[in-house]
Amino acid sequence: MMFEPFDSELILAAEDFPDEEFEKHHTFSKYENKIIRKLIAHAPVLIRGGRGSGKSALLKEAAFRANKSPINENVLGIYISLRHLPLLRSEGRDYEHFFCRLVIDNISRVLEGTPSESEYEHSPFEPAPEIGELQSGLIELSAKLKKRIILFFDDAAHIGRETSLKEFFDIFRTLSSNTVSCKAAIYPGVTEFGSRFDLLNDANVIDISRNEENPSFATFFKDIINVRYPESISQEKLKLPLEDFAKFLGRSVTGNVRAYIYAINHIIEISEDESIGLLEIEKTLKFLATDYYWPLLEELEPKLGRYEPLIEPARELAEILYKDVSHLVDRPEYGPSCLIHREVVERLRKLFEIMEYAGFVVKRESSRAMKNGGRGTRYILNLCNLLEIMPGNRLSNELFKKWNTIEREYVQIHRRGILDKIEFPETDSELPKNLGILEKKISLLLKSNAYPYGLTEYRLEKLQKGNFKTVGDLAEASDEDILRIEDIGYTWLRRIRSIVGQAIWM
Repeated sequence: MMFEPFDSELILAAEDFPDEEFEKHHTFSKYENKIIRKLIAHAPVLIRGGRGSGKSALLKEAAFRANKSPINENVLGIYISLRHLPLLRSEGRDYEHFFCRLVIDNISRVLEGTPSESEYEHSPFEPAPEIGELQSGLIELSAKLKKRIILFFDDAAHIGRETSLKEFFDIFRTLSSNTVSCKAAIYPGVTEFGSRFDLLNDANVIDISRNEENPSFATFFKDIINVRYPESISQEKLKLPLEDFAKFLGRSVTGNVRAYIYAINHIIEISEDESIGLLEIEKTLKFLATDYYWPLLEELEPKLGRYEPLIEPARELAEILYKDVSHLVDRPEYGPSCLIHREVVERLRKLFEIMEYAGFVVKRESSRAMKNGGRGTRYILNLCNLLEIMPGNRLSNELFKKWNTIEREYVQIHRRGILDKIEFPETDSELPKNLGILEKKISLLLKSNAYPYGLTEYRLEKLQKGNFKTVGDLAEASDEDILRIEDIGYTWLRRIRSIVGQAIWM
């Protein structure tokens, strides 16, 4: 089967890009380059961010740079995606076995493609899949290569599973040494690090949300346009300065790259090669609110395991916050931010984590003094949902300019306020054996807004005839099982693995 040309307008998670295409379609700001340098440096690092915030891109780029001259003279980078169903379903010794096997296989694959000194050519990396043996094998390999080994663990966290995370962080801590550097990507909702893992001492945590107050914010989003859309989005087609356009759209999606790409794609689609102005931006923000953000909560629900009951109160929380902030949208000193008393945030912590994961809010400050006493957490809201609910819901030139500046005042929500009526439902302490997504029919994976890189009706029909009924069936199938299906070659096998991974891990 012929390999289909890569379409730069597809929205792919960074881990789904072919290596040869990754560099072509990714750009990094000065701020992100600092993070990449920290990822290559010695200390253990956790990078934390919501869905589509760029965690995977940073890890992959760090691994690529680690294996390029001159850095590769001293280090060996191993990028490891933990998107493997056995890791979600197992605990204890079983989890350790699957995890170690995955690390060993990835290291072996990188070593096979790396030029080696002749004395090491016939020394395969084959420790037993047990944490003590893996630790010893890594130390020995580092000594032989005379290089520090960096393990970049992507998708280490799944927002709906926390038991196995404790085991992951135990392994992360055990493998970290003077010769082995561990790095991992986690979500804002990951809080169960286990009793042996000390977050203050065992890793540096970097929150990677792009901050509109950073001078490089506008430049970064303008660079994305220049790299991916040099013809479709140009100054000649814009009715406003390119930098202002890029900065506003970046802020509209709270700095989230994946949502930003969605926004650009929609603007290109509705403009039909005509000029682009405030009307096209307004239509795009409303489209994202109705066809991206709210549906995202529905998509997220079956992936939350025991936290599924929290989706509805999270939706209620979002509606209350956006309505409250929208009341002051006409005040020049107020922007799309709110300061919430920390006791309220703590009570509804998991709901805020779900909202941040889905891009409805992003934490900007953990502790800030409030006017009526106490301290609060400051969140910014995406402009898409805010525009949808605000009076008049029109994007005027004045509003565009206002939202492209930094506000001086924030809506403040205190104790015994509007969020008190939200009830936090009980969650089952027993984690389910299966996430709900695994029981969904594979028709869920049809190409759509949720899965722009999804399955075609033709290949969906082929898979169904091959007795693949659910997402779990595809996730558990071997490569050989899938390749036996008519008209499914290696290109479609990779796409199927990618879309199933996105369906389960977001």
